[in-house]
Amino acid sequence: MNVNQHTPMASPYGQPQPGYGQPSYAPQDGGYPGPYSPYNGPASAHQPGVPPQGYSPFTSFPSKAVAANPVSDLSSPLDLGPTRLPPTSAPPPASAPQPYNQYTHSQGDMQNGPPPMTQAPPRPAAAQPYTQGHVNMSGSLPSYPQHYGPPPSMQQVTNQMTGMQITPGPPTSAGPGYVPPHSSQPPLSTAYSAAAQPSYTQAPPPASSAPTQPPPASGPAASQQYYGGPPPSSQQPFNSSLPPTSQQQFTSSVPPPPSQQSFPPSSFSGPAPPPTRPQGPPMSQSQPQMPFPSQPPFSAPPPVSQPGFAGGPPPPVQGSFPPQPTQPSSQPGSFPPPGPPPTSATSGQYTTSMAQQPPPPTQPSPYHSGPPPPRVQMPPTSMGQSNHMPPGPPGPLQQPPAQPGMQTGFPPQQNGAFGQVRGPQPGYAGPYPGQPNYGAQAPAPAPSAQKRLDPDAIPSPQASDMPAVQKSRHRIDPDAIPSPIQVIEDDKAKSTEPFTTGVRGQAPPLVTTNFQVKDQGNASPRFIRCTAYNMPCTSDMAKQSQVPLAAVIKPLATLPPDETPPYMVDHGEAGPIRCNRCKAYMCPYMQFIEGGRRFQCGFCSCVTEVPPQYFQHLDHTGKRVDCYDRPELSLGTYEFLATVDYCKNNKLPQPPAFIFLIDVSYNAVKSGLVSLICNELKTLLDLLPRENPEMDSVVRVGFVTYNKVLHFYNVKPTLAQPQMLVVSDVSDMFVPLLDGFLVNVNESRQVIESLLDQIPEMFADTRETETVFGPVIQAGLEALKAADCAGKLFVFHTSLPIAEAPGKLKNREDKKLIGTDKEKTLFQPQVGFYKDLAKDCVAQGCCVDLFLFPNQYVDLATLGVVPVSTGGSIYKYTYFQAQADQERFLNDLRRDVQKQVGFDAVMRVRTSTGIRATDFFGSFYMNNTTDVELAGLDCDKAITVEFKHDDKLSEETGALMQCAVLYTSCSGRRRLRIHNMAVNCCSQLADLYRNCETDTIINYFAKYAFRGVANNPTKAVRDTLVNQCAQILACYRKNCASPSSAGQLILPECMKLLPVYLNCVLKSDVLMPGADVSLDDRAYLKQLISCMDVTETHVFFYPRLLPVMKLESGSLPVAVRDSEERLSKGGVYLLETGLHLFLWVGASVQQELLLNIFGTPSFSQIDPNLTSLPVLDNPFSQRLREIIDSFRAQRSRYMKLMVVKQEDRSELIFKHFLVEDKSASGGASYVDFLCHMHKEIRQLLS
Repeated sequence: MNVNQHTPMASPYGQPQPGYGQPSYAPQDGGYPGPYSPYNGPASAHQPGVPPQGYSPFTSFPSKAVAANPVSDLSSPLDLGPTRLPPTSAPPPASAPQPYNQYTHSQGDMQNGPPPMTQAPPRPAAAQPYTQGHVNMSGSLPSYPQHYGPPPSMQQVTNQMTGMQITPGPPTSAGPGYVPPHSSQPPLSTAYSAAAQPSYTQAPPPASSAPTQPPPASGPAASQQYYGGPPPSSQQPFNSSLPPTSQQQFTSSVPPPPSQQSFPPSSFSGPAPPPTRPQGPPMSQSQPQMPFPSQPPFSAPPPVSQPGFAGGPPPPVQGSFPPQPTQPSSQPGSFPPPGPPPTSATSGQYTTSMAQQPPPPTQPSPYHSGPPPPRVQMPPTSMGQSNHMPPGPPGPLQQPPAQPGMQTGFPPQQNGAFGQVRGPQPGYAGPYPGQPNYGAQAPAPAPSAQKRLDPDAIPSPQASDMPAVQKSRHRIDPDAIPSPIQVIEDDKAKSTEPFTTGVRGQAPPLVTTNFQVKDQGNASPRFIRCTAYNMPCTSDMAKQSQVPLAAVIKPLATLPPDETPPYMVDHGEAGPIRCNRCKAYMCPYMQFIEGGRRFQCGFCSCVTEVPPQYFQHLDHTGKRVDCYDRPELSLGTYEFLATVDYCKNNKLPQPPAFIFLIDVSYNAVKSGLVSLICNELKTLLDLLPRENPEMDSVVRVGFVTYNKVLHFYNVKPTLAQPQMLVVSDVSDMFVPLLDGFLVNVNESRQVIESLLDQIPEMFADTRETETVFGPVIQAGLEALKAADCAGKLFVFHTSLPIAEAPGKLKNREDKKLIGTDKEKTLFQPQVGFYKDLAKDCVAQGCCVDLFLFPNQYVDLATLGVVPVSTGGSIYKYTYFQAQADQERFLNDLRRDVQKQVGFDAVMRVRTSTGIRATDFFGSFYMNNTTDVELAGLDCDKAITVEFKHDDKLSEETGALMQCAVLYTSCSGRRRLRIHNMAVNCCSQLADLYRNCETDTIINYFAKYAFRGVANNPTKAVRDTLVNQCAQILACYRKNCASPSSAGQLILPECMKLLPVYLNCVLKSDVLMPGADVSLDDRAYLKQLISCMDVTETHVFFYPRLLPVMKLESGSLPVAVRDSEERLSKGGVYLLETGLHLFLWVGASVQQELLLNIFGTPSFSQIDPNLTSLPVLDNPFSQRLREIIDSFRAQRSRYMKLMVVKQEDRSELIFKHFLVEDKSASGGASYVDFLCHMHKEIRQLLS
């Protein structure tokens, strides 16, 4: 989606695309402006030649296809029709409002969008005819209308949605990226294809109109909610907003092209006469929304709706469509390129999909099945598309590819029309509920479609429960909206050369791409990533766009082996060369003048004398002749050796110390934790950090145990046995010994090992259950003060500190406050003691890492204050069991002890005139507005910095930033690490939107939002995020996109994934917790995300889901989208979030695969409690274990493996991470949220 999206668009929707000749695209009412229509947009992504794989735009909704024109509304880009709304489909209207709330938490919540419906809007009777008016079945629908103006009918809404386009700017080949990655997912429709439902084919055309008004039947179903139960109307609202895409799309803006129109009627009728309907085209155009009289009763065959979704159990209606003969032929065939065969043509475009779709009614269920009832959310469609297409309708599936015509025209389109009508999907019964199959007879109650997730239709109870309607609900084709996988794969394909940093304002490859960096004057993206590489020249422009201007800085990031670590520069006693005024350090942006005797600062323009020892002549270009011999004149990142002037109290620092403080209360001893820690420390002491691998570490160590009192140990090398000194007066903490507490490991090894053997025995029979916490940190702090050094405390703690002592806490967990205005108090520390203690720790350079092993509430929001403020880390192992959790804990502990870390650090970010750093996010302490103080800074910690304008910037000079970090290395040397970054400045909004990085924007938004929950209700935080995102996209639409129908959703190419990623942030446990998420879990995630870099937040919010049925050495399989619809019950998938690792095993996996992975031929014999795969002697087992090990090596925390069998209870945990689906806690599905965003944008534009 390039900034100028129109460019890409091909002919107007209405016109036949080269690929699509079908009428379906005909402009509905004239068609969208050319740009959109074809919106072949990101054809690249999809290759034109090939129908996009999961993506055929139309595929998914054939009917929609019909509506395609309307779709155009969406304009190529995204058709948001409700298509995919999750299961709710039935009552789209109602849902409309819902969407918001859905996403917000409760309908009411959503402030934008239609008024929340607190109650479910009444659902229209199943039988009711769909009238245009009807469209708002739920009533909430109207809200949509508001958007659009007169309340559109459902249809209209749908059409509009469909119409929405996410046109990126000019579509790039990758383009909209809607194309689902081919490889990974077949077209949605495909998935459905299982059943071939010819019916669709005919139906599709009508669909467009019909969509508008889903058959009444569906209405009720819709009411059922995604979850399967009868959804309250409110729920539906969500969908409603996204009523069937096709409907909206078309409806809203343009009448469908004739051919399409014609369909509409039929589609409505449901029962009926698809073919004839086609003739109706005209009407449909004119009245896309109206139900056709003939079909008025949509209800009759609500099937459509269900089928549409196929995902859930098909609505009865669906059933009605029997698999009808697969008409696929027409559909696929229809694809007929240009020819616009009437109905078929229409369908054709979409047809492809449709044909595919033709799966039998049951198919729908597939989609549904996968998801848990609560979240019926994704129709199998997407699943199917994703990797596995349902085996079912092979023919249809393949079809998409087959339709050449279509593809050609189409691929580009994909983006364009979001909703694009897709051919009938296998899964979807009909494009719209009503239409599902045109000729089909009344839908039988579909079998309760199995709730299979996978296209194959794995049955899933939930699905079945869902009303058909809901399922069908899903109108927008998930393959027709921007696909994260497609964008990731496209970026990998184009990033083949090393990334050189010499070009100002050049956006680096995505964090998901493996690339090599060559430093040529700007810091590597491994150290700094920006939200925008073209900064607006003025604050007015920045305010207008609302794009956050921020950088995510990871000062001590670890580089891959093939990249050179930063060079060390030693200027001797004189120290680094700096600007006299702003104190910026020498860097490539300094301009030498007067023959090299002076230099002008690139940040403040001040002229400074060059010291005699640093003087060098200039060449004919004005550069110093030694420019390329000096890292500080030619590189973006380097280090200076700091002089004594840069040290605390002007004296060189002592080497740091590590102090281990172990909880020996009853819980810790009984769980086996104490003996586990003591055993591990014996080997860990040889792995303390060091700068030179050949040398021994100079880090000293000390040991303390505690429960209600503290026990210090004297382990000086001259002792035969360690000595224990007990401090029971915890209210006035002191260290009872100086000599012998902090020792060198090699000198005291025997005494230390003796101590570690004795501790578990000494406390084996303890009955003490109470613990202290504040005095434990005070003890470590006092020991470091006495030794006059910085260091790190490793605290192993198990329970809420309720014993009498400073920092004593009480249990304040109150579930009744969740969701109220007082919820924020639960994220604030309950006492001020720890904030003061943290300040003292930072002053001493005392960093605290906390390892927690809680069995109940421990008030992590309070206990975490010191670790977070000192630059430390928190590790949490709830319900710790030595057997199951030791691998994860020990790996985390080893890495935490060994990793490179700096102490007593201060970071300052300087910028050129015009902007300045105004806000910082991460784990640190700030005493003033400029200096970020970190008692400890390790290689995993990132700090997000926000910039604001304080003057104008110029396009010629760009904007400069320099991050300087002063720290003490683990060998006790004072260093300065410098990172320089130059970005372009622009006076045109289009240039700003052309060069942004969505992953970095999401990192900023997540940290901003998670910090905000401590001071604002979570609903207000979510609303703020949605509003800012809508403003960003509305500004683009208004100022950068070519004129197009308001029904189109148009997204900038580099931000086309902003909605899907933002929805993942909104649905996270911090902002929208499920009932099973504890306050401690939320406080833990809030702290964890605050110091993540862009790579970590990306995989955390949008987990990586890999099909591992076929593995090749040397390359990974292409990932699939995070939706239940993409899972095949015959498949095995690996999902990683950076914190968790799941291996999901389908119920009908082949015996050979099970033998290769688990050594057992039967699904029922797989042990669900496995935390590691058996080591088997076959290439598949070896490769799978290699992949798991490589994933773990890439992450800063060890990911414990969880084997999830399909239909097992543990599947609910796994499904929580399928973020494109509706979440059990009420979070919207991707399709629903996209429709919601479209509505928000339209409100802003109107």
